[in-house]
Amino acid sequence: MTQNQGTERTAGGVVGKVVGKVKEAVGDATDRSRLAREGRLQQAQSDAERDARETAADARRREAEAHVRETQAETDIERRHLENEVAAQQRERRIEEDRREAESDAAAQAQSEQGEAARLQAAGHQAAQHSERQAESDRIQATQEALKLEREATEAENRADEIDPKEDR
Repeated sequence: MTQNQGTERTAGGVVGKVVGKVKEAVGDATDRSRLAREGRLQQAQSDAERDARETAADARRREAEAHVRETQAETDIERRHLENEVAAQQRERRIEEDRREAESDAAAQAQSEQGEAARLQAAGHQAAQHSERQAESDRIQATQEALKLEREATEAENRADEIDPKEDR
């Protein structure tokens, strides 16, 4: 073997594995143990590089999966937070709607009660006016009746005087 062979750079991957097998086969066939050993080392290095790449890829995949899980957890937390905010806003909106409805109902009730009070007051006023008119009518009728009776009494006295003028009364 020459001096350059010790510092020779070996190819990795599939090419390095194939080159290593060729070196091993040539070394075994030519009874050059050093070349066979170099071929086995090149194959082992190629296998180690492949294993390292697979391990690195597996680590990247696990890291990506962990990142996805972390992102999902953050998303779930944010979703729950937003759901809570929406629920709170909906509760506030329902409370406000209930308050407005209660105010509207109270205003309608007050207006109804005021209307009823005004109606009762008007009915009372009408009843009082009717009573006053009836009392006035009764008073006029009583006065007319009294005048009629007075006239009849006067006429009766006048007739009695005509029949018996001498009688003292």
